[in-house]
Amino acid sequence: MTDTFHSHSIPFVKASACGNDFILIDGKHAPADLAEATRRICDRHAGLGGDGVEWLFPDQDADVEARLINADGSAAEISGNGTRCVAAYFCAEHNLKQVSIRTGAGVKTCKLVAKYGSLFEFEIAMGEPKVGERLSLRIAEREVVGTPVSMGNPHYVMFATEFSAGWREESAEIQRQAEFPDGVNVEIVVVRDPHNIDVRFFERGVGETQSSGTGSCASAVATIATGRGESPVRVHAAGGAQTVRWEQQVFLTGPAQLICRGEFFV
Repeated sequence: MTDTFHSHSIPFVKASACGNDFILIDGKHAPADLAEATRRICDRHAGLGGDGVEWLFPDQDADVEARLINADGSAAEISGNGTRCVAAYFCAEHNLKQVSIRTGAGVKTCKLVAKYGSLFEFEIAMGEPKVGERLSLRIAEREVVGTPVSMGNPHYVMFATEFSAGWREESAEIQRQAEFPDGVNVEIVVVRDPHNIDVRFFERGVGETQSSGTGSCASAVATIATGRGESPVRVHAAGGAQTVRWEQQVFLTGPAQLICRGEFFV
């Protein structure tokens, strides 16, 4: 068999944080059309499969700049889980115990807490959240009430006693509301007790995800701000659990797993 698949290929590393998976690519391989390239790479049938691509570039004041493009080709300010995946890659490549990463929401510092082979655990200083007033929205079937939270990117957090069968459709409809001209990440939260919550995530440019770093932060912050919980809050999702500590700024602790490296044929 000859090694002549394509004339050009892009090297990549794939990583996952609680089931939220990302492709990490050196920015020197970035094509002119990042959106189209990201859509192809993230396609789960014809590509590598991922919730987004973290395109990595040199930075003067941080160890690396990570520009996140969602699976649908749209740009996002930050992903807490994606940032943790970048940190795992940088720690593995450069034998570091702390990584500073420039995101669209500022520079985030990731401190290595533990390492087990290709599995890393980090605490990230996520900055100070901005909590808005409760916001009511009229969607097709009913009125919903949620708490807007910004973690450098927009979130709308709703509380429920259980996850309804139609939560995905309702979340997609919420994302289309005029109140969110730049889109919004939607979280549905079921409170177990003051320190444990169950969350489902519906993210901009992706849809349902197994987990979300900034979504976990927003969910915990909304839980505490509305008097339903106390810091720290353990956030349980389909892909695993993360811990959120809110002490003026928010600290997020969770795992990141390096999965594989290879070449994507262009």
